[in-house]
Amino acid sequence: MIRPAFLASSEAERIVPPTGTTAQLTTLAAAAMAFLCVFALALLYTTGRVADRWSGELAQSATVRISAPADQMEAQVTAVLAILAQTPGVADARALSDEEQQALLTPWFGPDLPLETLPIPQLVELTRDARGFDAEGLRLRLRAEVPGAVFDDHTRWRAPLIDAAQRLRLLGWLSVALIAVTMAVIVSLAASTALAANGQVIDVLRLIGAKDSFVANAFVRRFTLRALAGAALGTALGMVALVFVPSDTPSGFLSGLGFRGAQWLAPLAVPLVTACVAFLATGLAARRRLREIS
Repeated sequence: MIRPAFLASSEAERIVPPTGTTAQLTTLAAAAMAFLCVFALALLYTTGRVADRWSGELAQSATVRISAPADQMEAQVTAVLAILAQTPGVADARALSDEEQQALLTPWFGPDLPLETLPIPQLVELTRDARGFDAEGLRLRLRAEVPGAVFDDHTRWRAPLIDAAQRLRLLGWLSVALIAVTMAVIVSLAASTALAANGQVIDVLRLIGAKDSFVANAFVRRFTLRALAGAALGTALGMVALVFVPSDTPSGFLSGLGFRGAQWLAPLAVPLVTACVAFLATGLAARRRLREIS
């Protein structure tokens, strides 16, 4: 009866070189691929969190932009606030201060923008309650009663954001798949090289009655364990690196990158998946190579 590869005897493993280029290649490749996979997963989760947060914030808020002559601005702002106060589903509404509007324009025009000398529209921010409101009805009423008011429920901003987040998630999973394929190719090449280097030993084993399954299982077990060890090391290094990523930076770049809560369990699957990939790749490579040298 053929035993599973992981139950191969220690005598069978002696035909597999314990050190050398193939051993180092398999371990280092598994470590590098696992390290990259951890960061790919971190980017996946981070992208999802950021997109959900931004989409949620945009969905709960809306703005009214009021463009009017300076002598009519205050009256139109008052009229807009009165309409919003009477609208079911509007939890709160307020006109942004000059300082707040200055802060919104600073990333685009710099901190020295002379706001008071420019015909800048007045923004009114509103938030919706749990019921929500009729956006189209509110837009029509504002257009009829306050000609200078333009209602924006952020729909045109949310849709591209959600689409971009979905594309980034797809690219993230594609990256993980490419990492797995690359790992399988490297392990297959390493196993084939090791089999070719031990061709004479394999011929002797065949002469004394050893079956190809016996030889293949020995290689599968050894290379799978090497890949598992390398992936465990790479995963650990990747998780440690994520811990030291700055959680808050002045520009916001890389802020929030990493896992949160139970998401830290996701990288723990990387070594197991890597071992499974190595198991399958080595098994296929070993059996194909053994047929070639038979």
